[in-house]
Amino acid sequence: MVIPTLETERTLLRAHRPDDFEDYARMWAEPEVVRFIGGNARTRAESWIRILRHAGMWHMLGFGFWAIEEKASGRFIGEAGFHDVKREMTPSIDGLPEAGWSLVPDMHGRGLATEVVTAVLAWGDRALPGRRQVCVIEPAHQASIRVARKCGFDDPVEAQFEGKTLLLFERPTVAP
Repeated sequence: MVIPTLETERTLLRAHRPDDFEDYARMWAEPEVVRFIGGNARTRAESWIRILRHAGMWHMLGFGFWAIEEKASGRFIGEAGFHDVKREMTPSIDGLPEAGWSLVPDMHGRGLATEVVTAVLAWGDRALPGRRQVCVIEPAHQASIRVARKCGFDDPVEAQFEGKTLLLFERPTVAP
C-alpha cells in the first residue's frame, strides 16, 4: 500500500522513514511528550518497534500514523494518524480507528496539533467513510482535550485501561 501524503499550511504528513528514527526516539524519550501518554519514556528499541508498527498498520488495515514534517525546516516534529492497538480497554474500541497525535516539545502551543489532526480526520472521513473514529486522552491532558473538541470529538465517556481512568471521545460518523 502506498501511504498517502497530506499537506497542511505548515506541515507535510508522510510515511515514517528510517532516517526519522533518531528524532523519533528522542521525542518519545522526552518526559514532556510521554507525561500524558503512558507516563514512561520509551527506549530506543520501543521507539523502533513503534515505527515498524506504524508501517505495518498501513499495510494490514489501510490506515496508520504519519510522520509530521515541518515544511519550513524539513525536520521531523511529531506524528499523528489512526491506529488500532488492540488495547484491553472498557469500553472496547477494538477494530476502531483511534486518532492520536504527538509533537516534539518546542512545537507545543502553536496550534499545530489542531492543524494536523484536522487534516488527518478529513482524510479519515474520505478514506474510512461510515467508520466510527475515537480518541483516548488522559483526563489531565487539557491541551489534547482542547484539540479533540476543536476537531469534533465531544461528550467523552470514562474508559478503564490498565487500572487508569481515561476519556474516550468519539466523532460523529460521516456517511459513505
